[in-house]
Amino acid sequence: MKFALAGINHRSAPVEVRERIAFRSEDMPNALHQLQDQTGLSEGLILSTCNRVEVAATLDDQADSARVLCSFLASSHNLKPEIIRPHLYLFEDTEAIRHLFRVASSLDSMVVGEPQILGQLKQAFAQAQELGSIGSYLETVLSKAFSVAKRVRTETEIGQSAVSVSYAAVELAREIFGSLHRRWVMI
Repeated sequence: MKFALAGINHRSAPVEVRERIAFRSEDMPNALHQLQDQTGLSEGLILSTCNRVEVAATLDDQADSARVLCSFLASSHNLKPEIIRPHLYLFEDTEAIRHLFRVASSLDSMVVGEPQILGQLKQAFAQAQELGSIGSYLETVLSKAFSVAKRVRTETEIGQSAVSVSYAAVELAREIFGSLHRRWVMI
């Protein structure tokens, strides 16, 4: 058995591509069932946010992780794999675990230290667990990722800086313009 994680994020794909393969919350149960039906796949989880779509899975040793996970992402959105493949990253085993820890800890976020990603990952885990697509391996890895994220949050100063894109924008505007009193903003 091997562990693999494939996905796209704000660094690897433009927003147009991310939007095309994002999973709506109401479509997630069907998507998880479709993921479980992939040949060679034992366990699976889908994380879909505004800045990333990632699939974490345990697969048979002989399974081609890139092909299985890319095909799943493409077919679940009626896309050709060629649209996704140039933007897709793939990690296996130790590298996949390291990436998942970085995501949970908000070290791989557009705004480092933002707290929302941990909640989104916990929600994806709970939903996958409820639908029976989580087994002992993913449960162990994700439990450890949550523990690592908590340690990063409590033992470092990661949460002391801007914690959202909007907050970072306001702080940058203050640096540039000084006081924002009587300033107009167009969004």
